[in-house]
Amino acid sequence: MVDLSVKLKDLELKNPVTTASGTFGFGEEFDDFIDLNKLGGIFVKGLTLHHREGNPYPRMAETPSGMLNAVGLQNKGIDYFISDIYPRIKHLDTEIIPNVNGSTVEDYIEVTEKINEIEGINAIELNISCPNVKEGGMAFGVSCPSAIAVTEAVRKAYDKTLIVKLSPNVTDITEIAKGVEDAGADAVSLVNTFLAMAIDAKTRKPILSTITGGLSGPAIKPIALRMVWQVYNAVRIPVSGMGGIMNATDAIEFMLAGASTIQVGTANFIDPTISIQIIDGIEQYCEENGFSAAMDLVGAMEV
Repeated sequence: MVDLSVKLKDLELKNPVTTASGTFGFGEEFDDFIDLNKLGGIFVKGLTLHHREGNPYPRMAETPSGMLNAVGLQNKGIDYFISDIYPRIKHLDTEIIPNVNGSTVEDYIEVTEKINEIEGINAIELNISCPNVKEGGMAFGVSCPSAIAVTEAVRKAYDKTLIVKLSPNVTDITEIAKGVEDAGADAVSLVNTFLAMAIDAKTRKPILSTITGGLSGPAIKPIALRMVWQVYNAVRIPVSGMGGIMNATDAIEFMLAGASTIQVGTANFIDPTISIQIIDGIEQYCEENGFSAAMDLVGAMEV
């Protein structure tokens, strides 16, 4: 039997397969398709301090080997999650990991403080790719000083496992990764979507209402894989990898590059059972290649 359990600092998961925030709702939406208890963890959709309507439609578009989205963190706010959503999913035998967002450092802190009081939630994913109003709209995640500042502030407000989600829209992702590590992050997750756009040649107008959006899916996998490998070799904390993982082979490649866990995102829209298939595929790969534990795959790429 292969030991599929993995650890992200103090967070213990039954296996390395988790679902990416924004692609799996709060988990219950997939309850008719898979046994959610088999997952290593669920990164729930992004949460903000107050209700957000998100961006105007259209806010999704298909592209060759991928998709664009500009949903804009539509959600009913952290208080609604605590009162109405979490009671419905807290029974699940898997880690529920909220994705925390904010427009200011103060927003991040307030959302984090509320989550810190919830029994049964052992980690958060800090999404530092949202607009920073106080810095003229600059995203926290593309500025090293801003990334450090928000991570330090949240670290003071949160005493469980802190995972910081990194933006790929930077010159050197290892600089940001090392910065948040020094600021108190227990792990990093990468990559978020790439800034991209699509145009309708017939109307000569952008397809998305926001003009630009986030590119995900197989198109970004080679770049995401490279970034995971770079960060794994630059930091001492664990890495959660994502970006175009469509099957077990993709997931294994991310683990060989240095990811302790992986997050399945866009693939969930194509096949809602894919995460379970990936778990089985990782186990089979380990059996066939003489690995007694999934953790033995992490960083095992031979160079």
